[in-house]
Amino acid sequence: MNLFEISFLKFTLTDLFDLILVTAIFSYAYSYFRGTRGGQMLIGLLIIFFAGFIINILGFKATSWLLNLFQTVWVVVFVILFQPEIRRLLTSVGQNRILRKLFQIEKTAIQEDILSSIDEIKKNNWGALIVFERENSLKNVVSDAVPMNASFSPELLVSIFNPTSPLHDGAVVIHNNLIEAASCILPLTESKTLNPEMGTRHRAALGISEESDALAVVISEESGKISVAENGFFISSSLSLEELGKILNDKMNEFIEED
Repeated sequence: MNLFEISFLKFTLTDLFDLILVTAIFSYAYSYFRGTRGGQMLIGLLIIFFAGFIINILGFKATSWLLNLFQTVWVVVFVILFQPEIRRLLTSVGQNRILRKLFQIEKTAIQEDILSSIDEIKKNNWGALIVFERENSLKNVVSDAVPMNASFSPELLVSIFNPTSPLHDGAVVIHNNLIEAASCILPLTESKTLNPEMGTRHRAALGISEESDALAVVISEESGKISVAENGFFISSSLSLEELGKILNDKMNEFIEED
């Protein structure tokens, strides 16, 4: 079905839907990268694609060949330079609630005992790093740690982070209602914008959230402050237990199963 026709250019209903889809994709990507170098490169890539489209219509073969070459190089450079941002973007898309409902991805509920464990750790002035595995597997982290595969219990989690425990220095990985592993060594972020007051636990939390869709909760041994890292950023660095509960219910109820 032709919507209109100008000389040699036909515009059909399919072309309209195609244009809307491409616009939506670029709009979503730009809103994610806006304010970063990635956003600037995305605009440049869009300009090159648009120029190539116009030049192809006009029949400029040599210029069209040159722009097509630039398009390929630009895309490769964009992917290489912005791998972490692209990974976080794809993770963000995968976590979209509408898409989850559309593809009927299984939903689960949060374990209430997690908050009581964190409260106990905080009261004892202990430090802790708890990583909630979501859709991205953390096998590379768990494989080098101390395997637990134990049903979650507040007593077990608190005992792991007791300073007298040989497991307290690393992170704990929780998946569904299981404590998968303890004493996990996580990748450290290379971010230069991290608050100098934040130590190794915070760098590790940010690092694992950069490389996966995991949610990382940090309890500072020095200040007792609770921080949550997701998608390479700290959602907050000074949460109350009530605020943490709201975040966990919002972020984790799709990934932690009830007994």
